[in-house]
Amino acid sequence: MMDEETFLIRSDEDYMRIAYRQAERAFEQGEVPIGAIVVHQGQVIAQAYNQVEMLKDATAHAEILAITQASAALGDWRMQECTLFVTKEPCAMCAGAMVNAKLGRLVFGLRDRRYGCAGGALDITGFEGMLHNVEVKSGVLEEQNKELIQAFFQAVRVQKKQQKKANQ
Repeated sequence: MMDEETFLIRSDEDYMRIAYRQAERAFEQGEVPIGAIVVHQGQVIAQAYNQVEMLKDATAHAEILAITQASAALGDWRMQECTLFVTKEPCAMCAGAMVNAKLGRLVFGLRDRRYGCAGGALDITGFEGMLHNVEVKSGVLEEQNKELIQAFFQAVRVQKKQQKKANQ
């Protein structure tokens, strides 16, 4: 049975809002607030958020966790007919996983010119030498995603300052 939310989804922005809610969950858990979902034939088949600190696993990025869930849901590692929505441009590891999974489409919010690998610092998703290229759309709800990331790192700075004072 499909839930009511499934019927209301019509656009990349609608799907990105679901990924954003996952990013909020990461924030609440003290993780860098990045959320991801995978959509197949209009259905959300995977939802994840960063869990690096919780799992003590450097590979527990939202995108990797979502790809793993989606592969299980599909019963296949090939994701040509899927779109992955993520709140921030993927890193090299995640972009490489998308290429290896033969992801059909990537939609992300916040561009990352320093570490992003879907056109920001590098373009792994569109590199000519790869066996597969991923269609990419960027900037969806970018400002909203930027504000969440900035709020997280501001809170981290405040916490570090307070810890420093407490240790003096």
